[in-house]
Amino acid sequence: SGFVRCGGQVNGGADERRWIGRMTFKIGLTRDLLDPNGVPSFGESPLAVLNEVPDIEWEYLTENCTEITPDIAAAYDGLYVNSPQVTADSVAREDCRVKIVARHGVGYDSVDVAALAKKGITVTNTPYAIRRPVAVAAITMITALAGKLLIKDRLTRNNAWNERTAHMGIGLKGRTLCIIGGGGIGQELLRMVAAFEFNLLVVDPYQDATVMRSLGAKPVSLDDGLQQADFVVLCCLLNNETHHLINGDALAKMKPNAYLINMARGPVVDESALIEALQNNRIAGAGLDVFEQEPTAMDNALLTMDQVILTPHSLCWTDHCFEDIATEGLGCLADFANGKTPGSVVGAI
Repeated sequence: SGFVRCGGQVNGGADERRWIGRMTFKIGLTRDLLDPNGVPSFGESPLAVLNEVPDIEWEYLTENCTEITPDIAAAYDGLYVNSPQVTADSVAREDCRVKIVARHGVGYDSVDVAALAKKGITVTNTPYAIRRPVAVAAITMITALAGKLLIKDRLTRNNAWNERTAHMGIGLKGRTLCIIGGGGIGQELLRMVAAFEFNLLVVDPYQDATVMRSLGAKPVSLDDGLQQADFVVLCCLLNNETHHLINGDALAKMKPNAYLINMARGPVVDESALIEALQNNRIAGAGLDVFEQEPTAMDNALLTMDQVILTPHSLCWTDHCFEDIATEGLGCLADFANGKTPGSVVGAI
């Protein structure tokens, strides 16, 4: 039960420590990609991407883990990684064999890309497969918060129908939606919410303003977006620039009837500042699929708040989502093994 740091028991001998000059490319998949019954959570069909390449051998790691160890990195040419971290220590030994780490998902903050690049190790992610599922998940949060879905679910279960009028939802037409992060997910979200007739704002200094306007959104500064929005949706990368981007000062700029939705990474939000803002009714509520600590501590005050919807970093997970992610991610490994440049490189090649 639970994940532990992986030990050294992996397949592969000392005579298989180098890929150059060898015919077989060996890939390890982290075990957290399996469901409780030992079946691939993404289905069987994406594995054809690997099975169709004669010189690829693949297997699941022998243990669940939170971090890739040097022993694992010494046993495989490529790794397909869901939640385990890949650190500088993971690839520090001279017998490190791994040449590519493919992330099952779009975020790669769990991988020390700079450390791997110094070792000549390529890092890939799956930015295309994740766009529609995360955008749908964001819309799910918006509509659930606007309709006070979970509160009304509890009213029904508690036979408290007469309390309905105390929990009136809010209509979406004419409300202002601010998306922080105008990349692939943000742009897909803009396309999908067009029918809601929001006033659309985008905060992203690195995106082409012409593209944002073509999708019906007005590019604005962070302060302007926070001040005007009824719903703020975070779908930006986590990096040094965005760590605690939403802090106490940022939350103070939001309207008291506004909602914050985090579909990005937990540390984009200063969680203690968010808890304080919610406890003091400085914002109306929040929808959080990610947290600063995952799994979140059971004494986290967020777990007791009726105005907050919480999901375990998996709201976008569907059969279609995982199948598409795995097809894209495993495809990066297959391309690399065949001497091709993968389509979604985030580290050096």
